[in-house]
Amino acid sequence: MTTTAPVLNSRVLGLAHYAARAVLEKVLAGHGLTFQQSVTLRLVALADEPVEREALVDRIVDSLKVEKARIRSVVEELVAAELVETDPARPSRLRITDAGRESHTRSTAETAPISARIYAGIPAEDLATAGRTLTLITERANTELAAMK
Repeated sequence: MTTTAPVLNSRVLGLAHYAARAVLEKVLAGHGLTFQQSVTLRLVALADEPVEREALVDRIVDSLKVEKARIRSVVEELVAAELVETDPARPSRLRITDAGRESHTRSTAETAPISARIYAGIPAEDLATAGRTLTLITERANTELAAMK
C-alpha cells in the first residue's frame, strides 16, 4: 500500500511546529528555560552589543504573536535569573551575562545534534523549497493579521 504525502496546509504545518517545539522545550527544561525565555535570550546572546529593551520586546512579540506584557515579564524573568542585565552605561539596554551566554551555548549545543537527526536525509533542494514556501506563508499570514487589527 502506497501512501501519498499530504499537501502542505495549516494542519501539517502545525503538527511539524508542535513536534519540533516539544523537542526543544524538553531540552530547554533541562536548562531551566522556557521557550519564550530561550527565544529572548538568543536574541540578546547573538547581538554584537547591548540591545534596546523595548526593541527586543517588540521583536519577540512580532515573532511569537504574544502580548507585550508577557514578553516584558519574560525579560524580567531573565534579569531575575541573572542571564541578562541592564547595561550600566545605558539603562534602556540589556546585555547578556556570562551565565546567560553559558546557558545559551549549552542549550544550543544540546539541541544541535537533535536538529541534525530531524533534518538528516532531507535533500537540500527540498529544504530550500520548504523554506521559500514557509517564508511566503508567514508573510501572507502576517499581512492577514495586520489587516485584522
